[in-house]
Amino acid sequence: MTQVKTKFLVDKIVSNALMFLMAAMVLNVTWQVLSRYVVQSPSSFTDELSRYMLIWLGMLGAAYVAGKDQHLAIDILPQKLKGKAKTRLIVFINVIVMLFAFFAMVLGGSNLVYITYILEQKSATLQLPLAFIYIIIPFSGLLVMYYNVFQIFITLKTQKG
Repeated sequence: MTQVKTKFLVDKIVSNALMFLMAAMVLNVTWQVLSRYVVQSPSSFTDELSRYMLIWLGMLGAAYVAGKDQHLAIDILPQKLKGKAKTRLIVFINVIVMLFAFFAMVLGGSNLVYITYILEQKSATLQLPLAFIYIIIPFSGLLVMYYNVFQIFITLKTQKG
């Protein structure tokens, strides 16, 4: 399978996961509002569940947007540069982002998952292991790194061609 097809497949899986999370959040919050104001008996789990789904949505969404190269960026310098200088700058930026994703998200997130797993911390209402909630941080970091490697590959391939 080519790199482009693999990226397309990863994009499709992540975008479907994001759509599922968003739909689940809408249903969850709708149920919270209905149970609170219509039934007069607020649901106890919906607040916590929506909070955790928002964390997953934000982390996966950030990785997805990075993969689409649509993240917020100051692009004055890349627009001014041409040729090899532009290629070097784009590769440098992607390497810096990869380093951040590796150290902050993958290593830091994995450490957080490990600590919450060892301490057997659970969420207050749902009694979910917090390690399960936080696993999205290193996973999203790996996705960001994957997308940056792909972007470097495409940039270098375009420069040669």
